[in-house]
Amino acid sequence: MTKTISKKALRQTWFAWQSWGQICYNYERMMGLGFAHALSYTLADLYPDDDDALAAGLTRELTYFNTENTWGAMIPGIVASLEEQKANGQPVSGDMINNLKAALMGPLAGIGDTITQSLVKVILLGIGIDMAKSGSALGPILFVLLFCAYALIVGHTTFYAGYRLGKTAVTNLLAGGRIARVTEAIGALGMMVLGALIPTTITVTTPLKATFGQLKLVPQKILDSVVPSLLPLVAFVILYLLLKKGVRPTRLMVGLIAFAVVAGLLGILA
Repeated sequence: MTKTISKKALRQTWFAWQSWGQICYNYERMMGLGFAHALSYTLADLYPDDDDALAAGLTRELTYFNTENTWGAMIPGIVASLEEQKANGQPVSGDMINNLKAALMGPLAGIGDTITQSLVKVILLGIGIDMAKSGSALGPILFVLLFCAYALIVGHTTFYAGYRLGKTAVTNLLAGGRIARVTEAIGALGMMVLGALIPTTITVTTPLKATFGQLKLVPQKILDSVVPSLLPLVAFVILYLLLKKGVRPTRLMVGLIAFAVVAGLLGILA
């Protein structure tokens, strides 16, 4: 009799991966435990009366694994399809499954991190911060709701796409350097969005003024006439370079607060 993963088991597999795939990181297996937990619903559905096969499947899925969990949801979907084929006696080995996971986790992490971290999260944070700066408590609430909706929709779509495509997804994804082109294009778009958000989310101005006889010198107006929002850009570049050099974000935040207080009291910055 042909074994087919039930809709309930597939739904449980996707939801477990989406919700808890990253909750049990460790240095030995990274997301391996979360991956095995998610696939446990699939394996239990395929081997309800075969404890040995179930144990072998869980051991197989407990290997080292690490990716971005939203776009990377395609991988547990593909693996669920392969486990279904294996349970029906098709020539799918444990090594094939693990090699496929290893081959896909990096490229999909590249796509997921680029889209999620560099594009979607930046845009949603920009909207939320702008609303919060205007005095609206809906800013952070809207960010959480929209980001959760994005993660659930994309994760659900990619998981079931992976399950439908099965092992043919590997060929489709890796053919002709498709992933590299998509990642580069999205990365460029993300940098454009980030650049556009700098002058709207970072507010740095100087109230300094000087008078020489009848001549009034206002440095802020001069800076705006040369390069609008130059001070926010300089602040962003300095913080970015410090982060690249390995300075901890907490130290940067404390130092930034201290500098802002001193500069404000001295009347250098506003």
